[in-house]
Amino acid sequence: MVEQTVTLKNRSGLHARPAALLVQEAGKHPCNLWIRKGDKEVDAKSILGVMSLAVGSGETITVRADGQGEEAALKAVVDLIESGLGEA
Repeated sequence: MVEQTVTLKNRSGLHARPAALLVQEAGKHPCNLWIRKGDKEVDAKSILGVMSLAVGSGETITVRADGQGEEAALKAVVDLIESGLGEA
């Protein structure tokens, strides 16, 4: 199991479109992926779960991966978050 803490950099937070991009990326990987904000942890492959975290710009979340290809999956999801989740 691997995990990394990351700060959301996009201006609008983790609303529908960025959340969809994150869930799509998570779905490409065979391992289990979770996102945690505070005491709440959700499946990163669930759009409703990810949106329920209501992560705003500048907030910190933890991404956790466990299973086959966990390192690559964690890197891909963290890189996507750090890139701004599709915001120009």
